[in-house]
Amino acid sequence: MPSLLSILTSLAWPIAITIAWLVGEFGQRWTGLPRISFYGVAGFALASTQLGVLPAPGTDDTMALLADVAFGLILFELGYRINLHWLRINPWIGVAGLVEALATFAAVYFVAVRFGTPQLTALMLAALSMATSPATVVRVINEQASSGQVTERALHLSALNCVLAVFAFNAVLGFWIFRTSEDLGDAIWSSLVVLVVSALAGALLGVAVPALLRAIGNVRQDATVAFALAVILLVAVTYTVRLSPVVATLAFGLAARHRRVAFSQAQRNFGALGEILTVLLFVFAASTLDWRKVVAGAALALTLVAARLVTKTVGVMLFAHLSGVSWRKGALTGLALAPLSVFVIMLLEHARHTGLRVVDELLAMAAVTMLLEVFGPIIIQRALVWAREAPEKSHAP
Repeated sequence: MPSLLSILTSLAWPIAITIAWLVGEFGQRWTGLPRISFYGVAGFALASTQLGVLPAPGTDDTMALLADVAFGLILFELGYRINLHWLRINPWIGVAGLVEALATFAAVYFVAVRFGTPQLTALMLAALSMATSPATVVRVINEQASSGQVTERALHLSALNCVLAVFAFNAVLGFWIFRTSEDLGDAIWSSLVVLVVSALAGALLGVAVPALLRAIGNVRQDATVAFALAVILLVAVTYTVRLSPVVATLAFGLAARHRRVAFSQAQRNFGALGEILTVLLFVFAASTLDWRKVVAGAALALTLVAARLVTKTVGVMLFAHLSGVSWRKGALTGLALAPLSVFVIMLLEHARHTGLRVVDELLAMAAVTMLLEVFGPIIIQRALVWAREAPEKSHAP
């Protein structure tokens, strides 16, 4: 007979996901706040207790792969919703995204150095801070059923921020590898080549899957299952050969959209599978955070969060009129780019999977991600409500 301890260990993740789902449902009902904020709190609490409800971070590659699949499904949906034609006729949106990302990089690097952070660590913090978490943005937008200029700009800018952050982070990692191993080939492979090959893999699948669906002859009915299976396959392959699942799945969604295969509103979140994996993703992300690191980096983290909010809000607002919206909507779009946590955690997990243990150097980022795991979804929810693109949800007293 298996021991009670081994039974409880094997049930740890199913129990944790169930608890987090219940906390999210009741929390959203009682407060009106996004469910994913409660998922993060539950995951952090379950991983931080003295009982050790969840395994230590880095010890369960199966859950890490499932979290990658969940993240890949969300990135595919984000890529699918990107309209390149809109960006071509209104290039100021892209300019605003580039400016706010570079300003964020510079501001975070300056703040980190002023706090006495080593140069290479400061560069990593700055690169990660450029990002906006697509998991949070897409999930809150779908949950709020929002639509409008702020919604669409937040989606497009979060995708741009993802690509820029992955490129910058891989460039810093390449520099770190070169300094430690003096192997220029490894440095180049860990940055530009990985991103190009990942994008090509996603784009090829984005052409192949729509062609297969047309050959089957039942595009509307089979599209969701085909896309979900393709994302799972793509994530598994890129995870195994150490490419970037982030870039690959984003490119897959972008290419699939432009092959004119319908992905309707009812198919958003990939149904029940997507809902379950979303809970897993946010619980997993929060469970990787060590409360000791969160406390140790809290002072710098608060300053970094403030600097990041200011640069993203001001950076987008400066180009608001040029891109065709009011100053107010420009500021709200910048505010909607606040979420960060899940993207950063998954990027650090990918680095760990490739053998680069850089997370121990980033105490402040642990605190930043914990803060924005909880407050990031609330900030974007408020931005959408204030922009009158999402209804103010009623909740039980």
